[in-house]
Amino acid sequence: MSLSWIILGQLDSIESMSTSKKVITRDEWERKLKDVKIRKEDMNKLVMNFLVTEGYVEAAEKFRIESGTEPDIDLATMTDRMAVKKAVQSGNVKDAIEKVNDLNPMILDTNPRLYFHLQQQRLIELIRSGKVEEALEFAQEELAPRGEENQSFLEELERTVALLAFEDVKNCPYGELLDVSQRLKTASEVNAAILTSQSHEKDPKLPRLLKMLVWAQNQLDEKAAYPRINDLSTAMIEDPAI
Repeated sequence: MSLSWIILGQLDSIESMSTSKKVITRDEWERKLKDVKIRKEDMNKLVMNFLVTEGYVEAAEKFRIESGTEPDIDLATMTDRMAVKKAVQSGNVKDAIEKVNDLNPMILDTNPRLYFHLQQQRLIELIRSGKVEEALEFAQEELAPRGEENQSFLEELERTVALLAFEDVKNCPYGELLDVSQRLKTASEVNAAILTSQSHEKDPKLPRLLKMLVWAQNQLDEKAAYPRINDLSTAMIEDPAI
């Protein structure tokens, strides 16, 4: 991202100046932006990386055809990965586990934390459905033995089982476990594990670049007044506050 490098360059050039803030005009800022050359191929790779990592199969295929950018992973495996993710997000955890094992049984065999979280999600779904006896039996047979071997697993299990002690589980101290965000968290963890097993980065590069931009702007704020991006969703550059 060219803007990040411009900001970092400005930081270096201001280091030796006085403590008073330097004012960088919009014209000067835009002139520096134009001086930075970014290849279209690199931008296309960045977009493809995001689509592949996040699992937008159809969009990735269309972008491949339109831009000529080849993904660094077989798009067919994306379909399988998204089927796993969708199963977790819809609460069909048992189905998700079977799909993961079909993809690569080593994923769960070598990742006990992930397997525990999937089984924990199964327990949450049983509690959500009001299957109290089945939930207790499942917790005792599948999760308790793992909790005895790992203190953090035991603590998570205790929080989950505690849901059964409340009539209004959604408003109890651990009600967030029943929130959709818990499913999304587990699905994201599975997605990352599958990507890692395929020797692919588990996180897209674009969000990291945006974090770098925010960090660089915060650093430059202490030394200069300059056109900055306040809303990342629009990427509009606003005039410096003087």
